[in-house]
Amino acid sequence: MIDAGAVRRGGETIRDANHRVKRGETYVLEVPQAVPAVPLGQAIPLAVVYEDKDLIVIDKPAGLVVHPAAGNPDGTLVNALIAHCGDSLSGVGGVARPGIVHRLDKDTSGLLVAAKNERAMTSLGKQFANHTIERAYHAVVWGSPRLGDGVIDTQIGRNPYDRKRMGVLRAGGKQARTRYRVVERFGERPLASLVECRLETGRTHQIRVHLTHIGHPLIGDASYGRTRQTPRAKSPAEAEAYDAVANFPRQALHAVLLGFQHPSLHKTLRFESKWPEDISRLIAALRGLNNP
Repeated sequence: MIDAGAVRRGGETIRDANHRVKRGETYVLEVPQAVPAVPLGQAIPLAVVYEDKDLIVIDKPAGLVVHPAAGNPDGTLVNALIAHCGDSLSGVGGVARPGIVHRLDKDTSGLLVAAKNERAMTSLGKQFANHTIERAYHAVVWGSPRLGDGVIDTQIGRNPYDRKRMGVLRAGGKQARTRYRVVERFGERPLASLVECRLETGRTHQIRVHLTHIGHPLIGDASYGRTRQTPRAKSPAEAEAYDAVANFPRQALHAVLLGFQHPSLHKTLRFESKWPEDISRLIAALRGLNNP
């Protein structure tokens, strides 16, 4: 309820769960209407890449939340899956998040697999826990890593100063490893780069935190990025690229590859996703820096 902005002191909304209450203060708590304990199915269009009796692979658009939570009680991927899959999804993985084996951030697009029965849920869950799932992401980042490829190996945990963000910690976090390679650089002194990231672990916001940690945050990342000044444009191509970067509305991150062992077919399935239109336009504009 604090996260949803339902607690106020006077005219001030309290956002920090660690806020210290003092004697004599008055607080107002807006109790929300009760919601169903079990999410309801909603007819939300899904881009289905693959589906059988065990599982379904979705190409998730940016802006779609994966499961209901504070601030997003419905209109999520879970609501869409319940409507699409019917009773086959009921109770798999828990009533609140049926079928959900892993997540993508709301503003991250790309491939996601959901389980349709307990056998698939158990098998996929073990594969994620054992880090045998193949996952690759394309990220458009500020600048360019000096090395063309490398491994980022840190501990990630809740940011001690902002509980809604994650951060690299010296101790007390969970081990996180991301392999990266630079696919393409944009500009003579690269304004930005296309970087492929492969996850060896799956921590919350891992790619966003890791790329920020090495000094190359995602373009459009409001939480982990930062505003950067672009040079004065010397050509129409540069002006187009700088405008595309400045106005990109979300973190430029797309789950481009997903591979796993099918729980009952006992063969490896591997899926690839093309860049969505917004990232395609961004990269096309940035390529103009290489041919001004």
